[in-house]
Amino acid sequence: MTKMKAALHTAYGSPDELQIEEVEKPQPAENELLIRIYASSVTTSDCNVRNLTFTPKIFHLPMKVQFGFTKPKNPIIGMDLAGIVEVVGAGVTLFKPGDAVFGTTEPFFGAHAEYICLPDDAVLAHKPEKITFEEAATYPVMANTALHFMRDLAQVKPGDKVLIIGASGGVGTFAVQLAVHYGAQVTGVCSTASVALVKSLGAQSVIDYTKQDFTQSDAKYDVILDIPSKSSYNASKHLLAPDGVFLITVPTLKVIFQMMGNKQIKLGSAPAIKKNLLDLAALIDEGVLKPVIGRTYPLEQIVDAFRYVERGHKHGNVAISIHPDSGQSNLKERK
Repeated sequence: MTKMKAALHTAYGSPDELQIEEVEKPQPAENELLIRIYASSVTTSDCNVRNLTFTPKIFHLPMKVQFGFTKPKNPIIGMDLAGIVEVVGAGVTLFKPGDAVFGTTEPFFGAHAEYICLPDDAVLAHKPEKITFEEAATYPVMANTALHFMRDLAQVKPGDKVLIIGASGGVGTFAVQLAVHYGAQVTGVCSTASVALVKSLGAQSVIDYTKQDFTQSDAKYDVILDIPSKSSYNASKHLLAPDGVFLITVPTLKVIFQMMGNKQIKLGSAPAIKKNLLDLAALIDEGVLKPVIGRTYPLEQIVDAFRYVERGHKHGNVAISIHPDSGQSNLKERK
């Protein structure tokens, strides 16, 4: 029996519950490919699965029914990955051994491990050559969410004025770049430490929320994206243009009531589909979407990675380096 290392999630609680252990290495079925995972990531979605960190309390019960009421159903979490195809089943036609790939296991898990088996039609694509495995592993969930809100829900167009609250986080850094790509005038909201970063991504102006309350502004926006759900529609509606939209990623009970009969508020989960991943790969190749990695941890330090993300003030994305022979350093931090 061949073994592999994996980060096991066996109880709800602090990140200390995660343990690196050896488990059985999966073997691909006829329609599956075995991927040697070089890198993964820790996202807010992973934290919600692990301990409902960023989920409003009203949704805790249905989420525990889905993911495990008294203990987790799946001991290996993690959704985003990048790696090398090692073995393919006889029915696999889209990939071959040696292909560098990136993608997501969403809505399933298993990426915080050295190997994973995924079906041929999974949300996978060939990794763009200009990015590293660690960088590639930060795109699938975070960049797809930004794409869904900017392109699909808001339908951002040239000349739009866009306000992005939480512009320095995982979704925010991609949302800023996409809105700029679509021709919008972007204003980002972030802390002092991230002002330079957000400007470097193309934002025309940046509001430091530690020094200024953006809700007190007289500006008007066609799109307001509230990523951390720290604001509210009522506090921001005076900033919206007559046909403007208020986008929110994590609905609270208050927002759900405010949505009734209100076409200005939009929310919705970003579907994990291969077309979107291929669209992101094209944008990466074109130089439109550049990765922003705040920190990279080795798999052995995944507890520290979760602890950092769950504090709720991360800059950019957090990558997990799983195979050191991927040529990437084990620990980096953007200051």
